[in-house]
Amino acid sequence: MTDIKTTIAKDLLKIKAVFFRPNEPFTWASGIKSPVYCDNRLTLTAPEVRNDVENALAETIKEYYPEAEVLMGTSTAGIAHAAITAHILGMPMGYVRSGNKDHGRQNRIEGKLDAGDKVVIVEDLISTGGSVIEVAEALREAGAEVLGIVSIFTYGMQKGLDRLAAADLKNISLTNFDVIAKVAAETGYIEEADIARLIAFRNNPSDESWIGGAK
Repeated sequence: MTDIKTTIAKDLLKIKAVFFRPNEPFTWASGIKSPVYCDNRLTLTAPEVRNDVENALAETIKEYYPEAEVLMGTSTAGIAHAAITAHILGMPMGYVRSGNKDHGRQNRIEGKLDAGDKVVIVEDLISTGGSVIEVAEALREAGAEVLGIVSIFTYGMQKGLDRLAAADLKNISLTNFDVIAKVAAETGYIEEADIARLIAFRNNPSDESWIGGAK
């Protein structure tokens, strides 16, 4: 059976959800320049890939978080994935806003959540980990027991790993930066020589020596 990390990597590349621009890097909101941009929202408009992703998320939750009682998506990218995965598993779901609403009940957490509920957070991707940690903190403040996170893709940056560890959060991703780079080279999306540049970025995003052909 094909490794799920490779399967999902191939799926994301097939629908062009992963963009490689090592010579003209993307700039994230944080200011970090990246040779890779992953748009997992595109999986929602590709039924075969969506089926692979949501079933893999469901199987991951069953394997790593068998005690889970509620799924909570991150706003906005994790909401659809949490909803579809919860449907597969027959579980309740909700989502966590980036901040409280300024009208109505002024909720930050949408959906029924009781103190003590065992929750798994559904996220589309993990980079530095900041946004998903804020979601976990909101859920914990509401009295939930956060078992951990499932995500489609992780960059595997040391900063993100350290921050998740400090927040006592486990993350299980369907695929990761290293696998995406390897599969991309094997399928001709990038040159084999570009792998070293991609890994150099992942290992130290603040060192931009990989840009413009530097190895």
